[in-house]
Amino acid sequence: MSLAQAQNQAEIGQFRAERQDEDIFVSAQIQFELPSAVEDALLKGIPMYFLTEVEILRDRWYWYDKKVATTQRSIRLAYQPLTRMWRLNVTQGASAVGSQGLTLNQSFETLGQALAVIKRISRWKVAEAADLDGGVKHRVDFRFKLDLSQLPRPFQIGALGQTGWDISANLVAPLILESSK
Repeated sequence: MSLAQAQNQAEIGQFRAERQDEDIFVSAQIQFELPSAVEDALLKGIPMYFLTEVEILRDRWYWYDKKVATTQRSIRLAYQPLTRMWRLNVTQGASAVGSQGLTLNQSFETLGQALAVIKRISRWKVAEAADLDGGVKHRVDFRFKLDLSQLPRPFQIGALGQTGWDISANLVAPLILESSK
């Protein structure tokens, strides 16, 4: 793996799933550096979409694992040259991209401030505790990526196969719930 590839690869530094009342929450810290090609495109006014997905699966020895819960969060990062502000749009829901789910909009003065929000996921509700079967092993699949399918077509073609556009991280872990008080 070259140095450029290693720098673009995202890592999940901290990950925690917890149960509070009747809900399951996930917190994570994602570490990555924004590649210069992505930053250049942002400065030219092209928005970037980051997609975070969580699946909770029930282990089954006799068949494929059963999907218990699935949720995703889409984050749109855009630079507004007229105001020199960075704009984040966070959409949550079953199908976050293009959905009518809950949307939060926030503006930042610097790219670093906006990226800090993208890199930190705090107490994101991903499932209800009633969805989980008691006494059965579950696992969580956590995925984070730069969603290239949301880029304009010329950028999709140009980004295909280039390592400078690949920002992704995956984590598969057993679901061990920590009770929050």
